[in-house]
Amino acid sequence: MTRRRGRLAWLPYLFLTAAALLFLVPVYLVVITSFKDPATINLATTWQVPERWYWQSFREAWQLLAPKLLNSATLTVFATVLSAMMGSMNGYVLSKWRFRGANILFPLMLFGMFIPYQSILIPLFQFLRDLNLYGGIPGLILVHVVYGLPITTLIFRNYYAEIPDEMVEASKIDGASFFGIYRHLIFPLSLPGFVVVIIWQFTQIWNEFLFAVTLTKVESQPITVALAQLAGGEAVKWNLPMAGAILAALPTLLVYILLGRYFIRGLLAGSVKG
Repeated sequence: MTRRRGRLAWLPYLFLTAAALLFLVPVYLVVITSFKDPATINLATTWQVPERWYWQSFREAWQLLAPKLLNSATLTVFATVLSAMMGSMNGYVLSKWRFRGANILFPLMLFGMFIPYQSILIPLFQFLRDLNLYGGIPGLILVHVVYGLPITTLIFRNYYAEIPDEMVEASKIDGASFFGIYRHLIFPLSLPGFVVVIIWQFTQIWNEFLFAVTLTKVESQPITVALAQLAGGEAVKWNLPMAGAILAALPTLLVYILLGRYFIRGLLAGSVKG
């Protein structure tokens, strides 16, 4: 039986390899299409590697996407930082400070994760218009911060639950205040939680399209809207949207390359007791 299991041990690796190759098929098509001359793109040559690499696609896509890059960077950085800090404070309060109604408030916050964007789009539009925030980056930042609070609160609450209560009680005895405990005890231990939240929020906000296209004016639209417009019109130069997709994906790819090794570690932190 042991020998048979040893012979079959390669099957999971074969399955995972096949699944990875299947997952990478769209990536392969995007990459090779982005390097093709638009005159050579057709169904017959879909899977073929280009005979001549057409770098002009990236130059043209960059010229069209660059004006929106600053909008996306401003939106993503501010919304990610704000939602991470507010989620950290919420997690700190809900895990270490007992108050009446906490067991009701926390599930209500989590309920926000399951509200579809489409169901609140019209009232959200009216709300931002009443606040004079419609059409600009600040309004979009507010939307992503509020919509990101449930998941950031959940991650930090689960992470902070593993910090011994005795450490918090000892800090109280030493005279530390509410913010003093957070600043000197909780925050220095929060790096794994912040890594998870930053990767999650950065990716979600950078790639988001519905709010970006409906709640902003042309001059404030992020890069995802500009990318969608590359494929507009009747005669589409498919090399442009493919090259644009690669350029738009580079920031999130860079974040995963720099912080990816901490992601699973931080995601699992606080998940096992004892």
